[in-house]
Amino acid sequence: MLTKINEIRAKTILTKTALPGCDYVVNPYNGCQFACMYCYAAQIARWKHPGEEWGSYLDVKINAPELLKKELPKISDTIFFSSVTDPYTGLEAKYQLTRKCLKVLVDADYQGKISLQTKSPLVTRDIDLLKKLKNVSIGFTVTTLDDQVSRFLEVAAPPVSARLEAIKKLTAVGISTYAFVGPVLPHFVKNKKEINNLLDALQNAGVKEVWFEHLHLVGSVKTRLMDY
Repeated sequence: MLTKINEIRAKTILTKTALPGCDYVVNPYNGCQFACMYCYAAQIARWKHPGEEWGSYLDVKINAPELLKKELPKISDTIFFSSVTDPYTGLEAKYQLTRKCLKVLVDADYQGKISLQTKSPLVTRDIDLLKKLKNVSIGFTVTTLDDQVSRFLEVAAPPVSARLEAIKKLTAVGISTYAFVGPVLPHFVKNKKEINNLLDALQNAGVKEVWFEHLHLVGSVKTRLMDY
């Protein structure tokens, strides 16, 4: 899928949130190249991109690091990367906005908790910075152990096998990891052993905490997924 890239200058980068376990979110991008069919963010982003297919656009907030440097002194809370995008979406390899934001946190000797959630092993690129942060954890969305199932629903996301290897790599250097099984997909209902197999694989990779979330079939997300 071709991605329409829009380089924009955001007005703010730290957003107060009611998400469990965090106080503020940082979204260096709007949109996500992984184009997961079940993603709730497609419903949120439709206001800025009416009629555009989820995964076909990416707004790049080129001033995200400078905004974070400016806004950071006002808080000392938990910061989450990211709520409506993947902080390691494909073009992060080029723009490095997430990496630059992490560098801002390192340089500021930030004492609050930092959490990043991704589907990409690209996060291991930033191990050098992650090891310098006082309280950081990396979460991986893992909804299956089958790369074929992942490719079907998580269209352009890195394969699950690569995510598990990334978890092992992060764990090996002492970085805390967790897993997000969200949404809980129908194949777990069809084969009850699948959830145990998944949890075993996550534990073997080094994960000590797992979050679960139901599949939210709302609005345009339901229509899109059912049509697909």
